[in-house]
Amino acid sequence: MSGAFPPGLSLSAAQARIEAQLAEAGIDEPRREARLLLAAATGLGLTSLLARPETPVGEAGPAIARFLAARLDRMPLSRILGRREFYGLEFRLNPATLDPRGDTETLVDAVLAWLDAHGRRSEPLRLLDLGTGTGAILLALLSQLPQATGLGIDIAAEAVAAARLNAAALGLDGRAGFRPGDLMAGLEQQVDIIVSNPPYIPTGDLAGLDPEVRRHDPVLALDGGTDGLDFYRRILAEAPARLKPGGLLAVEVGAGQAPAVAEGMRRAGFLAVSLHADLAGIARVVAGRQPDREKERD
Repeated sequence: MSGAFPPGLSLSAAQARIEAQLAEAGIDEPRREARLLLAAATGLGLTSLLARPETPVGEAGPAIARFLAARLDRMPLSRILGRREFYGLEFRLNPATLDPRGDTETLVDAVLAWLDAHGRRSEPLRLLDLGTGTGAILLALLSQLPQATGLGIDIAAEAVAAARLNAAALGLDGRAGFRPGDLMAGLEQQVDIIVSNPPYIPTGDLAGLDPEVRRHDPVLALDGGTDGLDFYRRILAEAPARLKPGGLLAVEVGAGQAPAVAEGMRRAGFLAVSLHADLAGIARVVAGRQPDREKERD
């Protein structure tokens, strides 16, 4: 049980109580999380918590207890706070969105590196983000590509709503559009870059995921079919008709999936297929170039 936080309890005592219960539950970085939970529940900044540790929690006690109970139930801190930082930007979450994770920043880095290598960062590029969720990938890219525009597609209407709100909050709604849809179904125009972090967890592995993921991330954003590769097959079948000559396809993959996805990309006709590792050294992104019949770019 999370216990009560009476009005007269000091902030420092409340933080110690939260930290102890998080540590007992085996949650990593209990001190950091205790501070963030307490700051969110009280509406105070971290600076105020440190500067005025003897201030009583007052009427924030019930909110503190509620937030702590949610975290002990393994709701991710980002979902309790309702936001997640990704690529230096803040994104609001809702139950229909995947919680953007640091590993996915590898996908943004890979696309930007490819554009830099080919001298294309300043071009008026058109981007497509499949399974956009919060819009994190597309909006992070647009924040770095001032001449680019993009479209994010997600099968969940609630996710599309979250992405639109995030685009507006970041001042990118003039260059980013979002709509509900099933991957590229009904899409007619061609684009310069397609990115995606599709569902890639094998169905049989869902039950063994960490509770933060299993209980709180939407199944639609996780379940990749029997072998986890269903959505890659669909993307590779549809992407060649939607990419301009010389365009880039870049997808995030699960641990161990990169060789199969890379081979599928080569069979689909993509050139210069490359793998990109995350900070843990896991091949996290597979990228390939659409052939350009008139002018090849290596």
